[in-house]
Amino acid sequence: MAGVHTEPATRQAIAAQRPAPDTQSPADRYAELFVAVQQGAVFADSKTFADCAPRGAPEAIVAAYRRACGQPGFDLRAFVQQHFEPQRPALAPHAFTPGQSMAAHIDGLWDELTRHPDQHPPLGSLLPLPHPYVVPGGRFVELYYWDSYFTMLGLSASGRQRLLHAMTDNFAYLIDTYGHVPNGTRTYYLSRSQPPVFALMAELCESCHGQGAARYLPQLQREHAFWMDGAEGLAPGQAHRRVVRLADGTLLNRYWDDRDTPRDEAWREDVATAAAAPNRPAAEVWRDLRAACESGWDFSTRWLAAAPASPGRHDALSRICTTRILPVDLNALLHKLESLIAQLGAQTGDAPTAARFQALADARCRALQARFWSEEAGAFLDLDWPGATQRAGLNAATVTPLFTGSATPAQARRLATTLRARLLAPGGLATTELASDEQWDRPNGWAPLQWMAVQGLAAYGCHALADDIRTRWCQTVEAVYQRDGKLVEKYALRDAPPHASTGGAGGEYPLQDGFGWTNGVTRQWLRAG
Repeated sequence: MAGVHTEPATRQAIAAQRPAPDTQSPADRYAELFVAVQQGAVFADSKTFADCAPRGAPEAIVAAYRRACGQPGFDLRAFVQQHFEPQRPALAPHAFTPGQSMAAHIDGLWDELTRHPDQHPPLGSLLPLPHPYVVPGGRFVELYYWDSYFTMLGLSASGRQRLLHAMTDNFAYLIDTYGHVPNGTRTYYLSRSQPPVFALMAELCESCHGQGAARYLPQLQREHAFWMDGAEGLAPGQAHRRVVRLADGTLLNRYWDDRDTPRDEAWREDVATAAAAPNRPAAEVWRDLRAACESGWDFSTRWLAAAPASPGRHDALSRICTTRILPVDLNALLHKLESLIAQLGAQTGDAPTAARFQALADARCRALQARFWSEEAGAFLDLDWPGATQRAGLNAATVTPLFTGSATPAQARRLATTLRARLLAPGGLATTELASDEQWDRPNGWAPLQWMAVQGLAAYGCHALADDIRTRWCQTVEAVYQRDGKLVEKYALRDAPPHASTGGAGGEYPLQDGFGWTNGVTRQWLRAG
């Protein structure tokens, strides 16, 4: 792991020496071949072909396809098998070791989930990285942005600080190379990011005796510039990419994607969803689907326009309107980013940076407390734009201002009461109040939301509820581990554990095991006792 602790100038030099990665997405690179494979359902999972490694030069494969596809008896499936190598799942099948503690099981998974730069297949969609990293698990065999922060919590608890530091440097490298952290390290993810948690990673790295957070100040500022691109000169009532200026001049952010085509990794699903919305331009639907992926909540009724229940999930998702929503969690995390840049500016003697970002942080904090807080609901709610009206649905993102220190003590106390009454489930904190076929809705619960809720509530002195959520969640994870010998991506929180604890369901792919952020949050809490 030489080169893990690299100075900023050295990281930039390393990036400059590397050949520029090919950033074409598979859909762009393989053109009509990509469409034929996805339309023909050659693979059951649309992501499989997007992740395949070509066995030869992509241009030669496309040329061979064009010569052969019109010939009698052409077999598309055989052609794909000849020219492409699918990626293996993140974990090989393994037997549960009876009597092994969950902590020991997690500690043993890190090496299995770790990938190294020399393992990258050439010419595929995987983006190169300079250092080792941990993948989530299952079908997710690349590095993901916000997943990784919660995974890194577990690396810290397992004594894997060098790997944690390596991953932080990988994210700095991605910002240096692409100007932002992509959703994941695939070419088809480059048009979007995920919830901005690099500030949290920099602090975690410092707390684990790695590089000081100030070493990452250039990357933190560049990430902020990515999210705020277009803010200068934006008139009231206008929006550009991820920035929205309200009628009163307040600057806030939304999720976005720079492309408006079907996702490479869910091509068939996106085409079907757009077809279920005949009165909407397909590009608008695809942009909103992609923007929901940037949120990390893909998918949820949180992102849907209000309407009666629809007969199927594609019909329901056709009402998606992510880019018209100003999310409370995104704006809270950007408040954290602005606050840390201000703090580090002061720490390094850069007074102008400190003053500028403190002003930005203060303005965003005021907006969170005034715009997103509902006294009636006793909660922070997302906003509909352009009217900046509060959305009725309560979801677990409401805890993020507590996690980022953006709430008042009175708001935190009210929110604790609301959470206990409306979102506390037998197995932890529910994701939303509404049940649906989407995975970011009831009955599912997710590790990152449990972590932010528990840490945020504890920071404001609401220890009883914080301890209750943590205990319920850990019992849920333990019950599934004892029964199935695995940790999974999400959990159904229907019944009191351990009687009927199960892995979660819903969404556009089967339940995945591994699993990075569940491992990370659980391992951190196991260390805390």
